[in-house]
Amino acid sequence: MTPFGIFAPELNDLWLYLVTSKVNADCIVDCIERWWQQVKGQHGHIERLVINADNGPENSSRRTQFMKRLLCFAQREKLTVELAYYPPYHSKYNAVERAFGWLE
Repeated sequence: MTPFGIFAPELNDLWLYLVTSKVNADCIVDCIERWWQQVKGQHGHIERLVINADNGPENSSRRTQFMKRLLCFAQREKLTVELAYYPPYHSKYNAVERAFGWLE
């Protein structure tokens, strides 16, 4: 099992997904879509998502599969999605990484 997390700092909520597949572009967007289906009832007023991501190869903005899937999600849900990337090798800035510490 490989952990993948979504942390919403404004809500102080963490969604942790344990996946049996490799965490690739499809897996990431699948988790984002699953998360959105869970929270959009409470947060349907949200029109813009800012996704802070690490600089992993699976979620790079240069990866066409990731961008294609994210664009389809944004269009289907009528959301503006902005990607913000943490500096390379700086997981200390990524809040979800702190949650993974207790998993190790």
